[in-house]
Amino acid sequence: MEVDRELDVKGLNCPLPILRTKKALSEMVSGQVLRVVATDAHAVKDFRAFAKQTGNELLNVTELDAVFEFLFKRK
Repeated sequence: MEVDRELDVKGLNCPLPILRTKKALSEMVSGQVLRVVATDAHAVKDFRAFAKQTGNELLNVTELDAVFEFLFKRK
């Protein structure tokens, strides 16, 4: 999948990953894809709720060695 922008929020804890993701998505156009890399264990739950609340689509979530990757599609 083509990614239009990447955001590294590793080492940050809630609410910073959400706030930075929200800001990044607001600077993108509809249909673009944002890749977010995080280490906060609560990020999976937080980002699922964030997607539901904002209408931005959470396309995929993966985890490798306690690093989570999220793909969001801008609404």
